[in-house]
Amino acid sequence: MAACVYFLSLPFVYLISIQPFWVLYRLSDLVCFILFRMVGYRSSVVIANLRNSFPDKDDAEIRRICARFYQFFCDLIFETIKMLTISRRAVLRRMTFDGLPVFERYAQERQSVIVAMGHFGNWELAGARFSAEPIHDFCAIYKPLRNPYFDKLLLHSRTRNGSRMYKMNQALRDMVTDKDRLTATIFLADQTPNPARKTYWTTFLHQDTAMFTGIDQISRKYNMPVIYLSPRRTRRGNYNLHAEVIAERPRELPPFAIIERYVQALERDIYQHPALWLWTHRRWKRKRLPTASVPV
Repeated sequence: MAACVYFLSLPFVYLISIQPFWVLYRLSDLVCFILFRMVGYRSSVVIANLRNSFPDKDDAEIRRICARFYQFFCDLIFETIKMLTISRRAVLRRMTFDGLPVFERYAQERQSVIVAMGHFGNWELAGARFSAEPIHDFCAIYKPLRNPYFDKLLLHSRTRNGSRMYKMNQALRDMVTDKDRLTATIFLADQTPNPARKTYWTTFLHQDTAMFTGIDQISRKYNMPVIYLSPRRTRRGNYNLHAEVIAERPRELPPFAIIERYVQALERDIYQHPALWLWTHRRWKRKRLPTASVPV
């Protein structure tokens, strides 16, 4: 069944991907109307997440943010499909990179880095934009899709512009294998961690939140600087990739300080541009146990 769905869908996916951006955004408008106005796709999750994250905003403002989010969410879907065929020239035109000097400095020093990102803005386009520069090898950690055919297609989309991908369950092994390469290893660190993994609990968007510990543990173990990377939308279809160092010398920081700095940076971006984060995700489905009042 997985293969059948894939091969039936593939011609339509590529047909969409080769369309110019203005056509994609007309399609996005149509899909947004269906998902938001007619179907209400995950609307209860989105509204609940927004209300809990912005307790100071009234219901009217929450619904305005919700509407803007659905428009961006549909744009993001079609922009992601476009990544299958987008040219390098279009990538450079669609996303500027004002954070480039941050990475150039470390590249000159032959220093690999950890990059912390969130599901904010267009993180897929950010990977292609980063890979277009002759600096670090862009190595992203990802969780494979359940459908192996679509997983292979997504890998092709993400690597065709030069990015490298590490599977989540073998990321550390791959990083050790690539230790002699000049790399920027990307963590989408705002995902919900598996209960079986080590977890750090903090307050994120006014809520008790479990966080992965990878950016803290790996950066401290190898003393790799940590850079927060943020693809901020400037207008529809256009972004600016901003970078800031949140840990220059990780071993000099107390445990989990890097995670707290990451949370503060991502919160700042979300408060400034609330429609650009992935609100459909059940981010707070996991609750802290009474025995987990301290980091474990």
